[in-house]
Amino acid sequence: MTTTTAADYTWFEERFPDLAEAYCFTLVRGLRPAELLDRLAGRAEPALTGAYAVVEAAFDLARASDGGRQLLAMTSVGAWTLLIEPNGYTGVTEDRALPASAGTRWVSHFVNINGLDAFLWAEDTVRRLWFEPGFPDERWGTTPDELLDAMHGAGFRFGDAEVAEDDGVAEDDDPGTDLSAPAAFALAEHLTGVAVTPELLERTTFTCGSVGTR
Repeated sequence: MTTTTAADYTWFEERFPDLAEAYCFTLVRGLRPAELLDRLAGRAEPALTGAYAVVEAAFDLARASDGGRQLLAMTSVGAWTLLIEPNGYTGVTEDRALPASAGTRWVSHFVNINGLDAFLWAEDTVRRLWFEPGFPDERWGTTPDELLDAMHGAGFRFGDAEVAEDDGVAEDDDPGTDLSAPAAFALAEHLTGVAVTPELLERTTFTCGSVGTR
């Protein structure tokens, strides 16, 4: 069971509210940023330092291309490449992500401004797990139940959550608090061993590229 929980990632919305509104975070094992960009048939863009600059550039690119291109910001973290897409979704788009996952592990999670979300775990072009973090009871993939213990530990709220006998309240956080997004970060860390931190987002100079959205 994962020892990292949603509580370890509540800082994300607080520290990076513009990025937290709509994003896709992807971790890919064993590929450098240039190799990942090549697999996604992307083109190079100028490097950027810090998440704030990445968000601004992503929206500038979207406006300049009339929504036709999506910015990709990448950095190496140990043996992994972290890919960040402000207001993007390439990492959870299976017709792109699954072929790009050949020979490696691919872990991606996405939220958009309309509240849609997705989590994808792929291994060597095979979808092992796909689910909506807000609705973790419904899961798809070749091993949809393999991470159930880790999902509970990370803090996903299941419909069959156990109820404490003494007061009839679910053994969970405040039911009014949606922790599905930070829980997705925690589950991604469980699968990759890579912790996304405020310092990583603030200080990194990201290798950037872009892909077409049409």
